[in-house]
Amino acid sequence: MEKIDKKIFTALFFSLFAAVTGVGIVVPLLPVYAHSLGASGFYIALIFGGFSLTRTFFLPWFGKLSDQKGRKPFITFGLFSYFIISVAFIFFQDIKGLILLRAIQGIASAMIMPVAQAYIGDITPRGKEGIAMGMFNMSVFLGLSIGPLLGGGIKDYFSLQAAFGAMAALSFVAFCLSFFFLPPTQAEQTVIKVYQPTPWGRLLRDRDIVSISFFRFVYTTCIGIIWGFLPVYGDMNFALSSSAIGVLVVMGVSVSGLMHIPMGALADRMDKRALVITGGMITVVAILLVGKADGFRGLFWANVIFGIGGGISMPALMALAVISGNKNEAMGAVMSLITVAHSLGMLCGSLLAGIIMDIFALQYAFYLGAFIMAAGTIVFILAMCTGTGTVTKVT
Repeated sequence: MEKIDKKIFTALFFSLFAAVTGVGIVVPLLPVYAHSLGASGFYIALIFGGFSLTRTFFLPWFGKLSDQKGRKPFITFGLFSYFIISVAFIFFQDIKGLILLRAIQGIASAMIMPVAQAYIGDITPRGKEGIAMGMFNMSVFLGLSIGPLLGGGIKDYFSLQAAFGAMAALSFVAFCLSFFFLPPTQAEQTVIKVYQPTPWGRLLRDRDIVSISFFRFVYTTCIGIIWGFLPVYGDMNFALSSSAIGVLVVMGVSVSGLMHIPMGALADRMDKRALVITGGMITVVAILLVGKADGFRGLFWANVIFGIGGGISMPALMALAVISGNKNEAMGAVMSLITVAHSLGMLCGSLLAGIIMDIFALQYAFYLGAFIMAAGTIVFILAMCTGTGTVTKVT
């Protein structure tokens, strides 16, 4: 049986792990930092939403170009850009500067995650999509688990500027790993096979791709609400420390990450759609519990349940994406569309929560997130389970 290229997989895994750990260091600190600078809920939303907005515009372009030009140039340049931007965070100490840097960081991000996922899709044997994507996504979840804990500790014991410095150092390590250990671009499968660009119209009419992207959108809308405003919610309502907030953010991410490998393996053996739907329903319950929490303990368990929902649904969803990418011979383009949905979800989630915080009460943003997730799961059921069934179990 064909096996995955371990050298490429390892290089990409640790490159993404280092980069995401660096970003994870500052993610739970930015909302509270911006709030301390006098930012309203809308400006906090712009700090998070600006990243998603610029990434959304550039994702389709970089994804499709990587199908033609190769993956490595985009990954390495994006990671080096992360390093430069991280250094700039140390010197920008105003709200407008934070919004600008996050917007530029979004452009760099468009070169990294979807292209790296497409690279993994290129080297994944048929029938192993779930376990391959589950293992690879562990790099993201491990980074997002360790990063907030490190960030909270660095900020509490040193300073916020030290946290930005740590992000810069890890971004540079990630760049070095990808630059020196990924094979030359000429050796990549997408360059050797000389894929012809798949028209966007064909991809956007593909029912499977649209269904997968829509579910990713509603799921990350919930993430945008929680990541963007759970730190503010915990600080304002329960006076939680930076370390405590870091623990809360970590719980959802780490629980989800730990489930990715076993659930990815399970996705290769059963109907992937059933796992996506189950995870979606659990996510609805979790985000409702965030809104009803009365302190650290309630928020803690709500985030654990949120992580379980994502851990069940995401490996299966990404396995479906790999199958669609291979079917259309457009892995980079398909992964970019999935990541566009991710970015739009983060943007909408943060903006909706910011507006609700300014007009009503932040608590209601979590109830809205539960409604959106429930509606999205129902749409996924109707679209995927009444469709062609081309992306179910691989036999």
